[in-house]
Amino acid sequence: MKKLICFTLLLITPFFYAQTKVAKKPERVIIANNEIITMQQLEEYGKEGRIKSMSNGVSEEKRNEFAKKFGDKIGDKEFISLVEIYDIAKPENSSSTPEKIAKKENPEYLLNVNDKAKDFTLKLVDGKEIKLSDLKGKVVLVNFWATWCAPCLQEFYDVPEKILEPFKNDNFVFLAISSGEAEKIVAKKVVKLKGDGLNFNYGIDADRKIWNDYATNSIPKNFVIDQNGVVKFTATGNAEGNLDNIASEIKKLLAK
Repeated sequence: MKKLICFTLLLITPFFYAQTKVAKKPERVIIANNEIITMQQLEEYGKEGRIKSMSNGVSEEKRNEFAKKFGDKIGDKEFISLVEIYDIAKPENSSSTPEKIAKKENPEYLLNVNDKAKDFTLKLVDGKEIKLSDLKGKVVLVNFWATWCAPCLQEFYDVPEKILEPFKNDNFVFLAISSGEAEKIVAKKVVKLKGDGLNFNYGIDADRKIWNDYATNSIPKNFVIDQNGVVKFTATGNAEGNLDNIASEIKKLLAK
């Protein structure tokens, strides 16, 4: 499993976001017991406590195997989720039963609301650098993502409409920080994302130095930081309404 479960400038200035047509958001394909299931089926399995494990993204080889079976229903490898389901007829006696998993502590944040944001210098894929403390006076949205993380990538396709466009004329900066990946890998993915109209400040955190000051466990993770460098809102995952909530917090801070 991945260690982490589950910003490309076109430009005149480091904080200019070009308005371009965004490609259709990729569809997520969920496979359980070697069959494609719906999100509704997945939610039902969750309510029954039958989800043993779930991973997002597969190898290119595995993706091609699925393509032979499912044909055009299979998209890019990053958007394939594999789910392992407990057999209710054969309950497993192990330390990893759903009930025990639910009881385990699972801290997600090292920085919480009202904490001072840790300063960092972020190298962008175009070679430029942005220092967080230099953005004082602006509202900053820090997003942690990875090229293999389907929820992260799906979230990106909604960012132009819900985040960038509404605040394009405000003192606002979006920083998308790739966590734990080599620059070449990130740069290659950014070419595809830019081609789909996703023009952000893409940054590299290959050694997870920035990530290790902010959070643990799953991505995507978002931190809304106010004009004084204080964390004012956090969010994990790409659940419905997440970006709307983030946008609402940004709007409140910009109004002050």
